Amino acid sequence: MDVAVLVYDGVFDSGLSAVLDVIEGANAMRGELPQPPPAWQVTTVGFRRRIRTGAGHVVTTAPAARAEGAGLLIVPALAERRPEALLDHVGGPDSAAVRRLVSDARDRGTPVASACTGTFLLAESGVLDGRRATTSWWLAPVFRKRYPAVTLDETRMVTTSDGVTTAGAAFGHVDLALAVVRMGSPVLADLVARYLVVDERPSQSAYTIPSALAQSDPVVAAFERWVRLHLDGPVNVAEAARSLGVSERTLQRTVRRVLGTSPVRFVQDLRVERASHLLRTTDLSLDSIARKVGYEHANTLRILLRERTGSTAATLRGR
Repeated sequence: MDVAVLVYDGVFDSGLSAVLDVIEGANAMRGELPQPPPAWQVTTVGFRRRIRTGAGHVVTTAPAARAEGAGLLIVPALAERRPEALLDHVGGPDSAAVRRLVSDARDRGTPVASACTGTFLLAESGVLDGRRATTSWWLAPVFRKRYPAVTLDETRMVTTSDGVTTAGAAFGHVDLALAVVRMGSPVLADLVARYLVVDERPSQSAYTIPSALAQSDPVVAAFERWVRLHLDGPVNVAEAARSLGVSERTLQRTVRRVLGTSPVRFVQDLRVERASHLLRTTDLSLDSIARKVGYEHANTLRILLRERTGSTAATLRGR
């Protein structure tokens, strides 16, 4: 497969290098398989001969028109963490050429892929409308509000929907590149992951910080603070709403709109976060920790930890 990797001003250095390194690694390790897949031919393309990355490095590129003959276009992330600045950039004139390139690629039927903040460029170009996608967990509320036509799937690290592949936060570029290799050879992808010591990360949920997401809306932020004060007992959503001065329906709808989940599930996320912290930093028994986060039985917490983090209580304690 011919792969075009777009390099543009302000591109996230680690994202770009992760994509290039993983695919190059796959090419180098092909010979270790009895029936190796064809090599990936990778070309870095850009709108000028020399592009300056987010960290100030200069990358030499081939003309962006070379992407027209590629079988896959990869758009690494933009090196921008501030939501407002990110939205201004992806929707502004500085990224117009990127948006056109992505849109034209999909019009030709060329698959496109991106990760982290790069998924905003894909969404802004319109190629994600009506499709599932994922992005950085901490930008999910902003993404959901900006692009209501996109179904944000936060249950997976990498999501493919009708020719468009997206991945999660920053180092999700590694997962994205491995997914590209896996399309050609699952065995080779597993081999590359072992050489690079990359563990399987099916979801970002284990890394999510609920309080960071809650700050996207004053009602949700107030609900989060209220829940933390009552975390060691039963949490009644109706009571929480009354304490915040809003209706239960308003609270339900606001949490769903901002976080894409229900208040009950958000409370569970906060319980898991607190329990994980206590497991890592104290010698308290699981029974004691369960009571501190509002569960009468340790087994309830044990099941929830495995479901939300993908790890056992013993593993979390070992970390």
